[in-house]
Amino acid sequence: MAKDLKEFIRNVPDFPKRGIVFRDITTLIGNGDKFKHVIDEFTKRYKQKHIDYIVSVESRGFIFGSALAYTLGAGLVPVRKKGKLPYDTHSATYNLEYGQDTLEIHKDAFEKGKKILILDDLLATGGTTCAAIDLVEKLGGEPVEAAFVIELEFLKGRDKIKNIPVFSLIKYDKE
Repeated sequence: MAKDLKEFIRNVPDFPKRGIVFRDITTLIGNGDKFKHVIDEFTKRYKQKHIDYIVSVESRGFIFGSALAYTLGAGLVPVRKKGKLPYDTHSATYNLEYGQDTLEIHKDAFEKGKKILILDDLLATGGTTCAAIDLVEKLGGEPVEAAFVIELEFLKGRDKIKNIPVFSLIKYDKE
C-alpha cells in the first residue's frame, strides 16, 4: 500500500530551499482513487476508537482532517499560525530550524475529556506536532494518537512525540 501511494507523491528538489526534497501531496489528492484510499485507511484505523474531534494543523492537514472528520462523524478543530483565528485562543511556541513559530487553537474548541486525534499531512522534526499536543492538553483533551500521511523517518520527529502513539501511512527513511 505505502509503496503504491509513494508513486503518487511528487518529489520536488530544492524546495523550499536548496538541499531539501519537498514531498508534494497535490499529486496524491488530485487522484480521486488514491485520496479516497488514504481516507479509507485512516477511517479503518480510527472508526472504533470513538474519536470526538480531529485536530488538524494548517494548511495541508485540513485537507485530510476534514475528510476524515466527515467519515468518522467527528468535529474538526483547526490549529493555525498566530493571528489567524478570530476568537480567544491558547498558543504554543515551538522551535524551527532557524527561529520559532507559534500555533493557536480556540479556547472553546472542545470540552475537557474529549478524545482527540491529531492529524497532519507530514511528520518531519516533530515540533509542530508537539505544539499541537500541547494545545490539546491545555484544553483538557485526551490525545489518542498523532497520525500522518507521510513520515520523514530520517528526521526522527517521532522521537520528540511523548506519551501518545504515532502512526503514518507512508515512510521515507532517507532524503
